Amino acid sequence: MTSHADKAANLATAERLVAEAAAQGAELVALPEKWNLIGSAADLHEGAETLEGESVAALAAWARAHGIAIVGGSITERREGREKLSNTSVVLDREGELVAVYRKIHLFDVEVGGLVYRESEAEEPGDEPVVAEVAGWPVGLSVCYDLRFPELYRILALEGAELVTVPSNFTLFTGKDHWHLLLRARAVENQLYVLAPAQLGETRPGRSSYGHSLIVDPWGTVVADAPDEETVVVAELDRGRLERVRAELPSLASRQPSAYRWPAA
Repeated sequence: MTSHADKAANLATAERLVAEAAAQGAELVALPEKWNLIGSAADLHEGAETLEGESVAALAAWARAHGIAIVGGSITERREGREKLSNTSVVLDREGELVAVYRKIHLFDVEVGGLVYRESEAEEPGDEPVVAEVAGWPVGLSVCYDLRFPELYRILALEGAELVTVPSNFTLFTGKDHWHLLLRARAVENQLYVLAPAQLGETRPGRSSYGHSLIVDPWGTVVADAPDEETVVVAELDRGRLERVRAELPSLASRQPSAYRWPAA
């Protein structure tokens, strides 16, 4: 997707793309980071919603209408009694029931490509990894900048994840060098599938997103890579392949936890 500050337009685009994915046979559909609204800190505060708001309600309606599970990328969530917002990924089952909520742990406060990004101006970090049962798969949830922190994905794998989702709004400057590399690395390290729906193009004036929504298998092979347009990519997840990779190259089973010690602060 190429989301902007026009929430109604973003919801209409998402509805069309979800329907297209379902028509292609998808049983699990994932949307990008902040699929419903991208904008300035002021835009995010104005457009933030609770989990009872219109965006999660729309996801629930689409899930019920198409009989699919949905990982709702992320939305900017407002929580009662908290000054700052959360970058929140939600999961809905085929009945439209909310079954998991993950709040992005790592906030994007960087200066790259001549641009300054301060996600913490409007948002606060989450503090809990989440694995949920989705369409028969244990799915680990993450969002965008989380991708650069491999310890999170190892925790998700050790908690049983066989698929991780990485809804993202990766910058063009970093994406061209790091996007494929990091997603394939997380898949190989943890011997699981990676599903990474992404924002594409100029979501804000002068700020371009890399796109290339990817699906990567447990061997690190890219099985779907979106072209440079708003579209849907589809792939089949093969649990037998995952099990064969883990059996033939048992790196997860070969871990030596007793030897791993975090350095002192």
